[in-house]
Amino acid sequence: MGLLAGIGVLAFVIILGLIIFLVAAMWKVYVKAGEEGWKCIIPIYNAVVLLKIVGKPWWWIFLMIVPFVIGAIINMSAALNGTVNPVTTLIAFAVNIVGYVYVVWTYNMLSKSFGKSEGFTAGMLFLGFIFIPILGFGDARYLGPYGDKAAFEAYGQKGRFDFEDDKFSN
Repeated sequence: MGLLAGIGVLAFVIILGLIIFLVAAMWKVYVKAGEEGWKCIIPIYNAVVLLKIVGKPWWWIFLMIVPFVIGAIINMSAALNGTVNPVTTLIAFAVNIVGYVYVVWTYNMLSKSFGKSEGFTAGMLFLGFIFIPILGFGDARYLGPYGDKAAFEAYGQKGRFDFEDDKFSN
């Protein structure tokens, strides 16, 4: 029993150390982007600041969170009603995919903002514990949203974002 407790304590210390290391790495990413590092540790607010870093409006947070909430509601409702079937599971899965698309898109814009490629984005998604510290502690420099500060400022002067087109403007 004592051996298992020792292994548990060791695992806890290793995981805690990894969490502290990753928070420090993300702190450095925020500082490189001109934000205060402490902003990375406040839940939800950290995502709003990250959206600012990558050049997207604050309300994108809803595009990332709402699909997961809707998917969870669909799954819970089906489970409580005893109507869990492949159709409700597929609908919940499809709704969650929308949330994942926005999360992946945000990570891609983050890597672009530091001059990295789509391969680096994949690394951040699948091996974040390696690639986020590379971004934070490495020699990557913040180039502005999308990695092109001039283009981003041009959009900002027009009062639009990149997904807004002139044909939809009044």
